[in-house]
Amino acid sequence: MNTNPSALARLSAANSDAQAPVANGDERTRTSRPHGRWYSFAGAGALVAVGYMDPGNWATALASGARYGYAMLCVVLLASLMGVLLQWVASRVGVVTGRDLAQLCRERYSRRMTFMLWIACEIAIIACDVAEVVGSAVALQMLFGLSLTAGVLISAFATFAMLALQSRGRRPLQCAVTMLILFVSLCFVIELALAHPAWGDALRGMAPSRELVRDAGMLWLAAGILGATVMPHNLYLHSALVKEHANVGDDAAIRRALHGVNIDTFSSLGLAFVVNASLLVVAASVFHANGHTEVDDLADAHRLIAPLVGSHWAGAVFAAALLACGLNATVTGTLAGQAVMEGFLRLKMARWARALVTRALAIGPALMAVASFGQHGSNALLVATQVVLSLQLPLAVIPLVRFASDAGLMGRWRVARVPLALAWACAGVIVALNGAMLWQAAFAA
Repeated sequence: MNTNPSALARLSAANSDAQAPVANGDERTRTSRPHGRWYSFAGAGALVAVGYMDPGNWATALASGARYGYAMLCVVLLASLMGVLLQWVASRVGVVTGRDLAQLCRERYSRRMTFMLWIACEIAIIACDVAEVVGSAVALQMLFGLSLTAGVLISAFATFAMLALQSRGRRPLQCAVTMLILFVSLCFVIELALAHPAWGDALRGMAPSRELVRDAGMLWLAAGILGATVMPHNLYLHSALVKEHANVGDDAAIRRALHGVNIDTFSSLGLAFVVNASLLVVAASVFHANGHTEVDDLADAHRLIAPLVGSHWAGAVFAAALLACGLNATVTGTLAGQAVMEGFLRLKMARWARALVTRALAIGPALMAVASFGQHGSNALLVATQVVLSLQLPLAVIPLVRFASDAGLMGRWRVARVPLALAWACAGVIVALNGAMLWQAAFAA
């Protein structure tokens, strides 16, 4: 029988693409970047870093700094280091295998387990989306005097304008997100200059305290900071965004891709840590230092920050940075939702449809909160959503570390030795913190 070599080549290429689908879920041939510079791999880190500075982070950092001063900076530092390590692991899995975390869970776990993991991840995305909608609504009220109800409805649809940029390709959206991150960073440079923090006390706050496990309030906020920093759906999203760089079987290409992706990840998340730490430092130096330890919501912070630092610009800068963070975070929530839906269920959905689904599920709790408690109930809801994220986190971290350390899956690129021990230690800390929080809650009840 005569065999057509070109037909065999086409069949082999098709099989290879089917085994390693690309980031958008279709079967296109993956584009190799054999001579790409490190900056050609940039972009995914910025989209992931947005989740590290969303309104949920603002709520937990504000409450922590106002109530406990600089004492919880160590939690922000620890959570950020854990986030960097776990995002590094997630990006490594995506680049090496050409598949994201959700796809690997679907391939290697039972249908029932896959469905449970998908539901847990969707709950985390909805909880995060509630925080983003409420935070953006509060920012709109601060800036323009809109009612919170109107702010919730406006912010719920703001995602569509941001996602419209992606119709021109991924780069315009990544550039817009990066510019907003830089704008937020500039805002906090201004806030720090106005707040005049005690840098010596801030440095001492980087050291852990025994009170973290003794004080129920500190433990609750520590869980909130952890959930606001290391978000479970960010792990799924990161592995999905970078898998387009995979060149399975080409060690040189994988090495170049990992180098570029690592630079992108470390620089983006390093900037996110600076923003989060700055927010807590501002809260500690402005509110805690002046005896306003009861400040625990964004509206009160906006009202008090200008007279306390002696500049009317402080309040406007605070609100503008909050709005930028909220708009950015809505985009990554939608992208993460699309990635987990396609990865777990093989169910494709247009981005506008996915945004509509997540906003519809988030608007209800957000409207209930602002209707029941007004602007002063928003912060309690924001902190609670971050605790929900913390409780969901082990369901993403444990499968991720297992896949990353699997020699059969990762080959020579598997995570081993010190990084593996640290990754399992992160999983242990997350489980222990959640367990301690639940124990204290049960004991208090």
